[in-house]
Amino acid sequence: MAAIRIGPGATLGGFQVGPRIHKGVMASLWEATHPDHPIPLLIKVPVLSEGSDPAAIVGFEMEQMILPRLEGPHVPRFVAAGDFTEQPYLVMERIPGTSLLPTLTRLPLPIHEVARLGARIALALDDLHRQHVVHLDVKPSNILFRPGGEAVLIDYGLSHHDELPDLIGEEFRLPYGTAPYMAPEQVLGNRRDPRSDQFALGVLLYFFTTGVRPFGDPQRLSGLKIRIWRDPAPPRKLRPDCPPWLQEVILRCMEVNPAWRYPTAAQLAFDLQNPDQVRLTVRSEKLRRDGFTTVLKRRFREPAFGIHRGGTVASPDEEAPIVAVAVDLSEAGSDVCETLRVMVSHILGTLPGARVACLNVLKQGVITLDSTLDREGRNKHLQRLVELKHWAEPLKLEEGRVSFHVLEAPHAAAAILRYLHANRVDHVVLGARAGSARRTLLGSVSSEVAAHAPCTVTVVRVGRRGPQYSEPEARSEDSWTVG
Repeated sequence: MAAIRIGPGATLGGFQVGPRIHKGVMASLWEATHPDHPIPLLIKVPVLSEGSDPAAIVGFEMEQMILPRLEGPHVPRFVAAGDFTEQPYLVMERIPGTSLLPTLTRLPLPIHEVARLGARIALALDDLHRQHVVHLDVKPSNILFRPGGEAVLIDYGLSHHDELPDLIGEEFRLPYGTAPYMAPEQVLGNRRDPRSDQFALGVLLYFFTTGVRPFGDPQRLSGLKIRIWRDPAPPRKLRPDCPPWLQEVILRCMEVNPAWRYPTAAQLAFDLQNPDQVRLTVRSEKLRRDGFTTVLKRRFREPAFGIHRGGTVASPDEEAPIVAVAVDLSEAGSDVCETLRVMVSHILGTLPGARVACLNVLKQGVITLDSTLDREGRNKHLQRLVELKHWAEPLKLEEGRVSFHVLEAPHAAAAILRYLHANRVDHVVLGARAGSARRTLLGSVSSEVAAHAPCTVTVVRVGRRGPQYSEPEARSEDSWTVG
């Protein structure tokens, strides 16, 4: 895939590119037109330049999968998407007007405006949650409003869809989100709880009411974790005219434990629309932060919530096992690729509910800083992703049953093992290269993975007599098989 230059006048899939309206770290937004689509259009293109974050590609994949599944007034209408083999892009309806970001210049807002904005956003979140999506990046720049007043949530690159593979959660160990608005459970790695969006909205309401961010803008993980055990100053301490009912709503949204927040965003919207019916508790009366003893106990107590990875609520892990296949896309590994496909097909025949995670490791220098582009100016990560998808095409797996992961790391075996542990993989299939002096001295990726994997392992090898492999043994914590 040759690098394509995007700019005004360029054509992508029949869409005419207009002026650029936003340049972000992860993607750029351009106006667009098309003779078959009379509505205002927007083209989103991921950043693929030197030094770009791999999460930009992974997040773009997620948005390409999620946005076509969404409908209704609270999301931009999906129009088209560009294939990764040529140029990835996403065409959607352009929502007129600006985001909530300019609102921050006139904080604090009147109480009635805080409640009105909050209720509209809560209704949009409830609609999104009913479509099996947790947004996980609710912030002013991702909220717009239609002329009729409906809130529109944009940017689904960090979102989680309950019926799709969670690429962001599976590939990256550090939490992704916008620091001031991240929920405690999101900081700890749980990306599946809709009430995380409720926490972010609570932070927004706090900010709109007081003009101050409740947890500042921490830049390190240690700073993010403070919100797990340290409560913010009550809104009424910073703004005495804040009514008790609004403080009750805000602090309930920002409870550390998701179980203590509203059961649904719809119930939150109801309270914001009906202040006289808000049931007041001790939250509404607080005028200062919790005392030192309370904070200290909370600081050293294990949270009652935290990391949750794996299947959906309706489909537990046992009914939907994850089969990972590590694919060597180099020339040296080409002879075993077809054998890997045959083995994966055989396994899927016995596990009809299984999901396949296709892995490839893009090796990085231990000391040196590697370029993210090849000699032709193409993004290496994206190239590997395209090749990985090409490898899997003959398996003919539907969307949602297969995912693709390019892991950037200095050591292939360590990267694969991290993925297996973090995502509770049930079975891994990988190939073994032919013997060599270097392989004998340094050991092989396949043998290291087989020795330390937390799941069953099948290693396939192509020798002089053709493919060789052995069937996996029963599932156990340390079992593995090598052909």
